[in-house]
Amino acid sequence: MKINVGTIDKIVRFILAAALFSLFFVLEGNARYWALVGMVPLFTAFFNRCPIYSICGVSTCTLKAKS
Repeated sequence: MKINVGTIDKIVRFILAAALFSLFFVLEGNARYWALVGMVPLFTAFFNRCPIYSICGVSTCTLKAKS
Protein backbone atom coordinates (compact mmCIF):
# COMPACT_ATOMS: atom_id res chain seq x y z
CA MET A 1 0.00 0.00 0.00
CA LYS A 2 1.27 3.40 -0.96
CA ILE A 3 1.39 6.15 1.67
CA ASN A 4 -0.60 9.18 0.56
CA VAL A 5 -1.25 11.14 3.79
CA GLY A 6 1.35 13.75 4.75
CA THR A 7 2.34 15.01 8.20
CA ILE A 8 0.09 18.10 8.32
CA ASP A 9 -2.83 16.11 6.92
CA LYS A 10 -2.22 13.42 9.55
CA ILE A 11 -2.29 15.95 12.40
CA VAL A 12 -5.51 17.50 11.08
CA ARG A 13 -7.09 14.03 10.88
CA PHE A 14 -6.13 13.24 14.49
CA ILE A 15 -7.63 16.54 15.67
CA LEU A 16 -10.80 15.91 13.64
CA ALA A 17 -11.09 12.41 15.09
CA ALA A 18 -10.73 13.76 18.64
CA ALA A 19 -13.39 16.40 17.99
CA LEU A 20 -15.80 13.83 16.58
CA PHE A 21 -15.20 11.41 19.45
CA SER A 22 -15.91 14.19 21.95
CA LEU A 23 -19.42 14.45 20.49
CA PHE A 24 -20.12 11.05 22.02
CA PHE A 25 -20.16 12.68 25.45
CA VAL A 26 -22.04 15.81 24.37
CA LEU A 27 -24.90 14.40 22.30
CA GLU A 28 -27.81 12.53 23.82
CA GLY A 29 -29.77 9.47 22.76
CA ASN A 30 -28.99 7.58 19.59
CA ALA A 31 -27.43 10.68 17.98
CA ARG A 32 -24.31 10.12 20.09
CA TYR A 33 -23.33 7.12 17.96
CA TRP A 34 -22.70 9.43 15.01
CA ALA A 35 -19.52 10.34 16.89
CA LEU A 36 -18.14 6.95 15.91
CA VAL A 37 -17.65 8.38 12.42
CA GLY A 38 -14.46 9.74 14.00
CA MET A 39 -12.95 6.30 13.50
CA VAL A 40 -12.54 7.04 9.79
CA PRO A 41 -10.09 9.95 10.11
CA LEU A 42 -8.38 8.15 13.00
CA PHE A 43 -7.68 5.03 10.92
CA THR A 44 -6.61 7.00 7.84
CA ALA A 45 -4.19 9.02 9.98
CA PHE A 46 -2.87 5.95 11.77
CA PHE A 47 -2.23 3.95 8.58
CA ASN A 48 -1.07 6.98 6.50
CA ARG A 49 -3.41 5.94 3.72
CA CYS A 50 -6.68 7.45 2.52
CA PRO A 51 -8.78 5.37 0.10
CA ILE A 52 -10.47 8.47 -1.34
CA TYR A 53 -7.06 10.02 -2.05
CA SER A 54 -6.08 6.80 -3.87
CA ILE A 55 -9.19 6.93 -6.06
CA CYS A 56 -8.64 10.59 -6.93
CA GLY A 57 -4.88 10.22 -7.38
CA VAL A 58 -4.09 12.77 -4.66
CA SER A 59 -1.17 12.59 -2.24
CA THR A 60 -0.20 15.03 0.52
CA CYS A 61 2.90 13.04 1.43
CA THR A 62 6.09 14.84 0.42
CA LEU A 63 8.34 11.80 0.80
CA LYS A 64 9.14 9.90 -2.36
CA ALA A 65 8.88 6.12 -2.20
CA LYS A 66 12.14 4.26 -2.79
CA SER A 67 12.18 2.12 -5.93
